[in-house]
Amino acid sequence: MRKLYIVKTEREFEKIIKNGSCLKNRYYVIHRLKNDLPYDRYGISVSKKLGNAVFRNQYKRKIRSIIDKYKKEYVNCEDYIIILRKEAI
Repeated sequence: MRKLYIVKTEREFEKIIKNGSCLKNRYYVIHRLKNDLPYDRYGISVSKKLGNAVFRNQYKRKIRSIIDKYKKEYVNCEDYIIILRKEAI
């Protein structure tokens, strides 16, 4: 995933979480908000409660690979924040 498609700053995370819609599941929470860009952006969050840094980064890489595989099929010009829950492990 290129840096262009990543939500990184804390301010952007807060804006998407506060103003966007939320989809909840037993395994994850997805917040989404429309953006003014011609592409989607993604932010991935894995809590420190789930494991050490190596473990968290492995799951982030897995989520990124899924996004890369399917992102061309779903272009909605939105920002997404994906928060992994403990049950997903």
